Amino acid sequence: MPSAETLRRFIERVEQNAHAEAIEEFYASHASMRENQAPPRVGRDTLIAAERKTLARARAVRSRCVKPVFQNGDRVVIHWTFDFQWLDGGSSHLEELAYQRWEGERIVEETFFYDPAQGIARRHPDA
Repeated sequence: MPSAETLRRFIERVEQNAHAEAIEEFYASHASMRENQAPPRVGRDTLIAAERKTLARARAVRSRCVKPVFQNGDRVVIHWTFDFQWLDGGSSHLEELAYQRWEGERIVEETFFYDPAQGIARRHPDA
C-alpha cells in the first residue's frame, strides 16, 4: 500500500509531465499497463518505451490530477486530464480514470479507462 507521501510525489511527477520518469521511479520492474480492455503491456522498460514514443509525437502536454484521489488499501483511482499539442498541429484533450494496484510503494498493475474518441486529434482552422 503506498503512503500518502508516495502518492503525492507520483502525482507531482506526472503533473510535471515527467511521464517516463514517473514510470521509472514508481512502477515495479514487472508492472503492467492496459488501455481500457486492450491486452496489457508488461515490464517497466516496455512501459517507458511506449510512453516516450507517444510523447515524441507531442509538441506540448499538460497533465493534471483532478482531486480527490481515491485509495483503499493497495488500490488507487486517479482522475487525470491531459491536453496534447501534437507536432502535426492538432490537439487532443483526454480525460481518464487510472485504476492502480500497488505492492508497497510501487505500482504493479494499471488500467486506464477513457473514451477512445478523445484521442482523435482536432485540427486547428489556421493549421
